[in-house]
Amino acid sequence: MVMTKTTRPVVFNSPFEAGMRSLVVLNATYPNSIDLHRILQFEYLIVHSADIGGPESLHPPVPLRSGELLVRRGLIESGLQLMLSRGLIDRVLGENGIEYMATDSSEPFIRSLSSPYILKLVGRAEWVAETFMFYSQSEMSALMKMSFDRWTSEFHSIDQSSGLET
Repeated sequence: MVMTKTTRPVVFNSPFEAGMRSLVVLNATYPNSIDLHRILQFEYLIVHSADIGGPESLHPPVPLRSGELLVRRGLIESGLQLMLSRGLIDRVLGENGIEYMATDSSEPFIRSLSSPYILKLVGRAEWVAETFMFYSQSEMSALMKMSFDRWTSEFHSIDQSSGLET
């Protein structure tokens, strides 16, 4: 967790939050390992599952949300480091290079948490893993491109409504 000057922990948009979601993703895909790029894609799909015809999204449908794909990579990397340091995930050499996977400690840790958000997060992660785990890279890229194209359209729409030239 990031601490502020007043020593209050920052939870939202922090490595802790990104690490928790990544941990839940990896637990849902266990015993398979996945690379950072796939974790990033799955994390986005879990939070915005309704955008692709899945269950209700965990987060509200804010404009320009597809842009999250561009800015969350560093945060997720920091979150993975946090979970690695606690022994909740492992880093392995997989077919796509460095990949991550849940450990034997992941499941009991996640099951010890009972907030409504965590329960929904686990359900969405299981849905994403069941639906997209065996998509090829090109299939996942096509799916994510649809989201990115929507973001580009939203961005142009906002620019035009504000009077800015695009």
